[in-house]
Amino acid sequence: MTSPNPAPEDLQQAFQLFNQVSEQLTGAYMELQKQVEQLTHELAVANGELRHQLEQKENLSRRLQRLLSALPGGVVVLDADGEIKEANPGALLLLGAPLQGLRWPEVQARALQATPTPGEWMTLAGGRRVAISSSRLEEQGDAVLLIQDVTEAYQMQDQLQRHKRLSAMGEMVAGLAHQLRTPLAAALLYTSHLRGELPAEDRERFADKALARLHSLEHLIKDMLIFVRGGKGVQERIAVATLLAEVQQVMDPQMAQHGLQFSVLDAAPGAYCLGSREALAGALLNLLANAMQASRTEGRVTLEAGAGPAGKLVFSVRDSGRGIPQALQERLFEPFFTTRTDGTGLGLAIVREVAQMHGGEVAVASEEGVGSVFTLSLPMEPST
Repeated sequence: MTSPNPAPEDLQQAFQLFNQVSEQLTGAYMELQKQVEQLTHELAVANGELRHQLEQKENLSRRLQRLLSALPGGVVVLDADGEIKEANPGALLLLGAPLQGLRWPEVQARALQATPTPGEWMTLAGGRRVAISSSRLEEQGDAVLLIQDVTEAYQMQDQLQRHKRLSAMGEMVAGLAHQLRTPLAAALLYTSHLRGELPAEDRERFADKALARLHSLEHLIKDMLIFVRGGKGVQERIAVATLLAEVQQVMDPQMAQHGLQFSVLDAAPGAYCLGSREALAGALLNLLANAMQASRTEGRVTLEAGAGPAGKLVFSVRDSGRGIPQALQERLFEPFFTTRTDGTGLGLAIVREVAQMHGGEVAVASEEGVGSVFTLSLPMEPST
């Protein structure tokens, strides 16, 4: 038995439904095609921006690399463990190769020697003086070391200081000529007396006086030479206890001769400093000689060494003398300024020069009628 044929109305309705679905599919396809085109365009724009940013970063990286290569100073990048990740040619020139992969303490021990100035070192290979500063990159935990060659700056500073000292000496030639002429004339006078027939005791007395005047001339000339050189000398590691003992040995008989109580205190046992032993001893002897001249008979003079703030070693010379007026304290360290008729005005100027050459400073605190304290502060060397 066969099924009846569908009615025309059913076929027409089926075709209409098919057409509607076909139109909807066509519309959805066209909408999807538009979205694909839009996404393709957006993706192309995004890719273009990414390529542009990548090119900018590559250009920036190349510029930074060229800048690091052209820098006269050194740049070293350390990781969180202190291992060198990167180093520019300036660092390789100052510290020597290789650097990358080594730990920074190893490079310090191999290539650098500490100076009296904190943060400054001498390169063992080229003898250059460098200043090293560091900054930390908090995000990565890395650190960047900047190594700057300051050798020429120190040479220019030395030349400037020398020119200043020579200029000061030029301005005081007349005064120095008088200071030299007076002891020289006295020595010539005493020596001329020796040519005549004199009793033995007079001959010995005149000889002693002539010798004393000649020693005074020698001391004056020595002070002038030290001032012109600026307190330079051979750099060595100096035990503070040994330096104090040497100074005490020189000053003990002089203090006793002036009727003064002299004591030396070492409040920094085992401490060391770096510098010229002769220059530092001379600076302390100058301070003690001034304290001796300023003190009355039966007065007291004390030399003390102790640890100061910020890793400083402080030498203090204290006297119970007449003190220094406030108006004069600011001029004490000027070359050729003196309040004594027999003074050269170079002693305290030499002390200041020696202090500056050793990365330190000198200061005074004084009260009239009570006494004075001169302090010489220097960087302290590690004990080991």
